[in-house]
Amino acid sequence: MARQTSRSTADHIQAVIAALRRTYPNAHCELEHSNPLELLIATILSAQCTDKRVNEVTRTLFRKYRTAGDYARAPLSELQEAIRPTGFYRNKAKNIQACCRALVERHGGQVPRTMEELTALDGVGRKTANVVLGNAFGINEGIVVDTHVRRVARRLGLTRHTDPDKIEQDLIQKVPRELWTQFSHWLIWHGRRRCLARKPDCDHCELRHLCPSAGKASD
Repeated sequence: MARQTSRSTADHIQAVIAALRRTYPNAHCELEHSNPLELLIATILSAQCTDKRVNEVTRTLFRKYRTAGDYARAPLSELQEAIRPTGFYRNKAKNIQACCRALVERHGGQVPRTMEELTALDGVGRKTANVVLGNAFGINEGIVVDTHVRRVARRLGLTRHTDPDKIEQDLIQKVPRELWTQFSHWLIWHGRRRCLARKPDCDHCELRHLCPSAGKASD
């Protein structure tokens, strides 16, 4: 693909945003939650697990554990069993307990609202922090780069990188800040519904005319 000028790059991202907005007007975070703590726990559980499976687990989990203190005080074996279906449950339970103890000890049991404070918690990296900040607090600190965002952004020619941090930097330079959270939802929805990893539906893709990988997509 020929190198784009800054003008054509701006035109391209504007066209991509417009097409995504038309196609997925109701795109949102698909992890079910009713408060910041629930979203934080659900996002930790979502590592190497589908949102559908996480939601099945948290429907029961969130009725049993309602505060950071509840998680912190729970017997570790009990918490492990409760989240077992999400996979990697021993490590996830350990991180959730350590994270919630820190919430109780350092933040009065509340989920903090800054990237620095969130990423200081066990089991919380930049991606998880971006999910919480953007969806629980409406703070556009960055763009969530999960496997779908990585794949779709590369196929659309928005980045050539494979490293999530570098992809995020490419995207935040192109996408208006007020759309950072929503943009990740759009790419995730497109990745789950149309731009699939193994067999993208290029023939019916709403962004085909904007995609340099149409008909020849690869990760």
